[in-house]
Amino acid sequence: MPPLDLGVLISGRGSNLQAILDAIADGRLDARVRLVLSNRPGVEGLARAERAGVPTRVIAHRDFADRDAFDAAVVAALHDAGATWVVLAGFMRLLTTTFLDAFPHRVVNIHPSLLPSFPGVDAQQQALDHGVRITGCTVHLVDAGTDTGPILAQAAVPVLDGDDHDALAARILVQEHALLVRALSWIAEGRLQVTPPAAPGGRTRAAIAGVDTALGLAQGGRAPEQVGEGA
Repeated sequence: MPPLDLGVLISGRGSNLQAILDAIADGRLDARVRLVLSNRPGVEGLARAERAGVPTRVIAHRDFADRDAFDAAVVAALHDAGATWVVLAGFMRLLTTTFLDAFPHRVVNIHPSLLPSFPGVDAQQQALDHGVRITGCTVHLVDAGTDTGPILAQAAVPVLDGDDHDALAARILVQEHALLVRALSWIAEGRLQVTPPAAPGGRTRAAIAGVDTALGLAQGGRAPEQVGEGA
């Protein structure tokens, strides 16, 4: 299969972007980053891309009258760059159908919780506030809901006694980097299977062919995953 042609959307430091760039450079991910696009100027993720020789673009959402107009501009930039898959790597904007219809079942997100628990912003603090003992991260396809798209992979992370937001977020982030690269590599290998809804109003389901669905606890640098059908 040809390499994945990725457009990566960021809003900040771009550490998950760096994980992708490192995996491509190391030969662990068969992909090309065609464009890194940010809705905020001057963020660290743009500098990371520039150091890697990857084209960058800033399209400020505040310059547009509504979300659809902004999304249309982003879609045009991604198409012009030759991106056929999109990765949301800390992109702090909800996407409209204008965007999703342009890349059907080809928008991938990484979220710092075991979805469907703790969707939306500050999932790490949500986990602490609820007193859970295990949280983690999820790679999923993006749909029109907030973190409701089909799940591709999950890694579990323990919540330790004495954890605060920053300590928990840092430990989850290590697993995010590994899990996102792993999920993208499976997609690059042609192992993603997407099943449309069986009836109107139903849910799209997704699976990674040939990968177990066991959920493990990430400890000692290990990054186990749960993959299979997304609910």
